[in-house]
Amino acid sequence: MEVEVDKLELMFQKADSDLDCILYRLEYEIKNNHPDSAGENDPVTLLKELPVIKSQYQTLHTCFKPVAVEQKEMKGRISITLIKTMTMIQKLQKLIDLELSPLSEEEKTAKKQLKSHVPDL
Repeated sequence: MEVEVDKLELMFQKADSDLDCILYRLEYEIKNNHPDSAGENDPVTLLKELPVIKSQYQTLHTCFKPVAVEQKEMKGRISITLIKTMTMIQKLQKLIDLELSPLSEEEKTAKKQLKSHVPDL
């Protein structure tokens, strides 16, 4: 999950950089190709609104960061609880001499993935 969060953050950063580049290129093109443009349909005026959009984007990104941190913490807590529960069940099964069937390949894969999120257990 955190890989997706990191990818999303990189996408935000790239989009921010792309907006800066586009703004610069558009202003340059408009000034060179249409120096006499004026009025309410002035492209330069419209381009000036891009920083407002960029600011709103930065606000959204700032609001998103705490959610990502909390999501990572919750994932860790859930993984720890699940591993402890699985261990407890296995111990109880051994205590009551319950015949344990071997884990299926799917269960083995799930167990490895779970332990990879909480390597200290």
